Amino acid sequence: MSDYYRIERLPPYVFAEVNRMKAEARAKGVDIVDLGMGNPDGAPPQHVIDKLCEVARDPHAHRYSASAGIKGLRKAQADYYARRFGVSLDPDSEVCVTLGSKEGFANLAQAITAPGDVVLTPNPSYPIHHFGFIIAGAAIRSIPAAPGPDFFDKLEKAMRYSVPRPKVLVVGYPSNPTAQVVGLDFYAGIVEFARSEGLKVISDLAYAEIYYGDQPTPSILQIPGARDIAVEFTSMSKTYSMAGWRMGFAVGNPEMIAALKRVKSYLDYGAFTPIQAAAVAALNGPQDIVEHNRQLYKKRRDVMVESFARAGWDIPVPEASMFAWAPIPERFRGMGSLGFAKHAMEVAHVALAPGIGFGEEGEGYVRLALVENEHRLRQAARGIKKMMDQ
Repeated sequence: MSDYYRIERLPPYVFAEVNRMKAEARAKGVDIVDLGMGNPDGAPPQHVIDKLCEVARDPHAHRYSASAGIKGLRKAQADYYARRFGVSLDPDSEVCVTLGSKEGFANLAQAITAPGDVVLTPNPSYPIHHFGFIIAGAAIRSIPAAPGPDFFDKLEKAMRYSVPRPKVLVVGYPSNPTAQVVGLDFYAGIVEFARSEGLKVISDLAYAEIYYGDQPTPSILQIPGARDIAVEFTSMSKTYSMAGWRMGFAVGNPEMIAALKRVKSYLDYGAFTPIQAAAVAALNGPQDIVEHNRQLYKKRRDVMVESFARAGWDIPVPEASMFAWAPIPERFRGMGSLGFAKHAMEVAHVALAPGIGFGEEGEGYVRLALVENEHRLRQAARGIKKMMDQ
């Protein structure tokens, strides 16, 4: 047992066990098709890489940067929101650059919650939605991840039966891991509820551009009054294939943005300036990569769903994100999601993300990431068929 308070509050990271098994198998020469981690396999557009190199050659570009992001990048993000959502943002007071949305989320949790505060988070959900607040000392109360007909009934009960009264509500659509989407009507309900209950809202919109239907995914900030209570996170990781660059944004409520900036000012000097300049080039330049990645993930989704169905595993068709959220096949459900993920790696040579890693409501499911090419997805399906036939 550790003597460190915050470490004591963190359970063993479920995905670490899967990663350990994957590394051991590969060390033995086993070819593992990795559908576990949402790690994009593409590269940013050439003009973005060229801008990185150009600015890196400037001898003055290697000093400390700006913790909240250089002004040009904050303006580029504000311009993106104006183009994409029709939302006008002040680059100085309503936009903060983060080292990926994960870092920003955790630091905002530190900034706006105190030990003992209650936070409403979806279950299942991306782990930082829970653990960013747990590390900050807050208590978590789960709400449904699915935006179904009983969502607001359960949200109201969570408010009524939580002591002390919750202060923050987290939502994230398109959802990681479930790939569910919502419309503006849902966000309108969230804003109305949060304003009436005195809640702050954090919206995770990391997969804003990875949608497969005719309707683009909306932003909560499109709802009148949302800026009074909400901050939204976006990321360049999947949209522009820049995961390793660690570029994200928090935008919205000026009070919460100021709190985030203040915490960050003590912790970092911002991303490397050439990376920020390249991010400006990505946001302001040609957007071909956005549509390319959307179609790439859609094609992979279709190949995965079709080939896995032929192998005997029916996977629900995701409407958005770069993930599929699949029930464990009936005959393997007794293993639990971690046991099934281990079995799939040993027999099918396919790495999956156990649903339990996203919260207890994720048990019985696994998440599959669309990060391998079509040939490798079909190879994974052959491995799954072998496992199903045993």
